[in-house]
Amino acid sequence: MRLLKQLALVAVAFSCSLPAVQAQGRLSSSNSAVPEAMRARIVTMLGQEISVLRRSSGERLAKLAMGTPLRPRFSWPFGGRKKADNFPFTAEKLAAMPKARGGAQWRCLTEALYFEARGESVKGQFAVAEVILNRVDSRAFPNSVCGVVRQGTGRGRYSCQFTYNCDGKAEVFTDPKAYEQVGKVARIMLDGQPRTLTAGATYYHSTAVNPSWARKFTRTATIGVHKFYRDDRRRYSAN
Repeated sequence: MRLLKQLALVAVAFSCSLPAVQAQGRLSSSNSAVPEAMRARIVTMLGQEISVLRRSSGERLAKLAMGTPLRPRFSWPFGGRKKADNFPFTAEKLAAMPKARGGAQWRCLTEALYFEARGESVKGQFAVAEVILNRVDSRAFPNSVCGVVRQGTGRGRYSCQFTYNCDGKAEVFTDPKAYEQVGKVARIMLDGQPRTLTAGATYYHSTAVNPSWARKFTRTATIGVHKFYRDDRRRYSAN
C-alpha cells in the first residue's frame, strides 16, 4: 500500500513516466550494493505497477495519493462481513414500552412464551410466537391461540403439543420481569407484527434433541436454542 501511494504521487505529479523510471534503473552499479539482476527485477515490477496506475482513473489516483482507503473490488473466498441483524426489537426497547394487557388469547400466548421461551433471546421469543400464530392460521391445528397452546391436554404426561401443559407441574409465573417481557411480545404479535423470522414454520424443537419427526419437515430457521420447521408435504400433495 505504501508503494502504491508513492507511485500514485509520482503519477499525479509527473504522469508516471516509465522511461524515467527505467533510466533511474540504469544508474551506475558502482554506487549500489544491489545486484544488477535484482535492480532489473525491481524496474520490471515498478513498470508493472506504473502500467496499472496509468490505466486508473484520476479519482482513484487522487485517493491513493491522499491515503484514502479504497473499497475492495472483490469478495473474500472464505466469507465476508457478518450480515447486520435488522430485527427491530430488543430487550431494552421492550422494557421501555408500557405494560401489555389483553384477553384470553393474549394470556394463552403469554403463558406459552413464558414456559417455552422465556430463557431465549427476544428474537427467539418472537420466533416461537410466530409458530403458535402460524398454527392458528393452519387448517391442521385449532383456530385459536388457546386451542393451539392446549392441544393434546389430557392425553397423559408429555403428550401435549406444548409439554409444559402435560409435565405434571403447576403453571406458576415465578419471574415477573420475564412474564412482563413475553407479554409485550405476545401483544405485538397479536397486533399484527409481520412474521418474518421462521418462514411459515409450524413446528420447532430444542437444539438439545433430535426428534424423528423433524426429518419429515423442511427446516426454515435456527434461532437461539430452537430449530424451526414447516410441513411442506401437505403443500406439495395439494398441487
